[in-house]
Amino acid sequence: MTQDPGPFKPKQIRELDQIRRITRDELLRRGLAGAVLLSGSAGLLAACGGGDDETTATPTNTAEGSSDIKRGGTLRVGVTGGGPEDTVDAHKPVVKPDQARIVQLHEPLLRYNENFEIEPNLAEEILADDPGTWTIRLREGVEFHNGKTVTAEDVIFSLRRIIAKETASFGGPGLGSLDPNGMTKMDARTVRLKLKGPDVTIRDELGQYFNGIVPVDYDPKSPVGTGAFKFGSFTPGQESRFTRNENYWRDGEPFADELVILDFPDATARVNALLGGQVDAIDEVPFGQISVVEGGEFDLLESEQGSWRPFTMRIDAAPFDDVRVRQAFRLIANRQELIDQALDGHGRLGNDLYAPFDPCYADDLPQREQDLDEAKSLLKAAGQANLKIELTTAEIAAGVVEAAQVFAEQARGAGLTVTVKKVDTGAFYGDNYLKWVFAQDFWGTRNYLQQAAAGSLPTSPYNETHWAAPNPARYRELIAEARTTVDDAARCEILHEAQELEYNEGGYIIWGFISQFDAYSNKITGLVPDRGTLPLNGYGFRHVGFKS
Repeated sequence: MTQDPGPFKPKQIRELDQIRRITRDELLRRGLAGAVLLSGSAGLLAACGGGDDETTATPTNTAEGSSDIKRGGTLRVGVTGGGPEDTVDAHKPVVKPDQARIVQLHEPLLRYNENFEIEPNLAEEILADDPGTWTIRLREGVEFHNGKTVTAEDVIFSLRRIIAKETASFGGPGLGSLDPNGMTKMDARTVRLKLKGPDVTIRDELGQYFNGIVPVDYDPKSPVGTGAFKFGSFTPGQESRFTRNENYWRDGEPFADELVILDFPDATARVNALLGGQVDAIDEVPFGQISVVEGGEFDLLESEQGSWRPFTMRIDAAPFDDVRVRQAFRLIANRQELIDQALDGHGRLGNDLYAPFDPCYADDLPQREQDLDEAKSLLKAAGQANLKIELTTAEIAAGVVEAAQVFAEQARGAGLTVTVKKVDTGAFYGDNYLKWVFAQDFWGTRNYLQQAAAGSLPTSPYNETHWAAPNPARYRELIAEARTTVDDAARCEILHEAQELEYNEGGYIIWGFISQFDAYSNKITGLVPDRGTLPLNGYGFRHVGFKS
């Protein structure tokens, strides 16, 4: 899912090999996600820059030319999807409007900047005393929307809420190594975390947008956070309104007095709203409508990223409970054709593996190509020749419905009948979500261990393929081992085996990585391309405003 559910943006394809093969020293210097370096019994390491001045520096403001932004006005944004199950809960986003809402209200301890590098946020530093003990030092003087100063008690409450099973949060599985009884207040601004065991992913998880810090009396129906905008009103499936946080801790931000986020399950309606002046910006311009939006009164924001739109096969339900069927479906996909037709060419080949920017990405596995004869042979051996199956889809992200239609046509070449069933986004993410036998979804940019925690383990909140639940047990063992392995090279070897298992037996068809196209009126400024998980510069409207 999103998750999203995502990840992420201006990426140059030629940079991939450099990122994957980067040295240990360079990993630390550049602060790439997942680059916590703990060597043997080494003592104190600053997880946000190695203890130098960078650790406590104020995060960069991504608004370029902010002197040209005037204050005031109402910024209206159209966002993909939404429905009656929408939420403003800081820790439970599902659809993109949920994501867009919570990042206005809530902030995590760390954050990913537009280069997908982690940096200080509400925490001025996070230190690893050893692989199983971490210390969080809060930035001084940050206030919640109600005027209360953020303290160690709020951090402990937030982390306990995230990992509590009854919360069913998106970030809980990723923070599963946290011991709810191992969190200690050292002083008003300092928290000591004693983990259940070593976990090299803690820093990355504490930087995820869905792990925001909330006050001890948090009410998800009337949310209070530290974000640039305060909660105003919320109508699920329609719109939400936010007002400027006058006491926001970042000097000069936000610029707009009010922010309105509008749900648009229909892509054409979203584009028309922009063209007609009903909104000032939209996420996810359909690839086929880029030329309609480009030029004139509007600007395109292109971000090359690691986000993906998989086909999902439930490995515990017929016909996909037979690995030969899953392998056949992966061989049916003509990936370049899917990119050309569903994304209008705006993407890169996928190989049934996520996290392409992870330094441990298994880029040595053979690139899958369409092989209809082999697909037919596998289906026949599985007793599924001439299979008829329904593919459930919805307008959940740009290119998804189009990809479903292209795949259905490709499947005819293998003797299959794939019927595309399009539902609205509310129904897609309703009671049957995570139960669809054959469907699709969207995910953003994450590193491998973070993505596995979100969607590929029995404890994952969005395990849509039911992978590794209960089998293969070996995969779960590998992920657990990788999370505790502090040596980079050794961890990559472990993750290579895990990726090979998913590559051979998993339930995803990951056919491509998508370039994100958002659009906005040229009356506003402050948006920049972003490698991160979310569209529209990470829905970062704190540094967006109208031109002066």
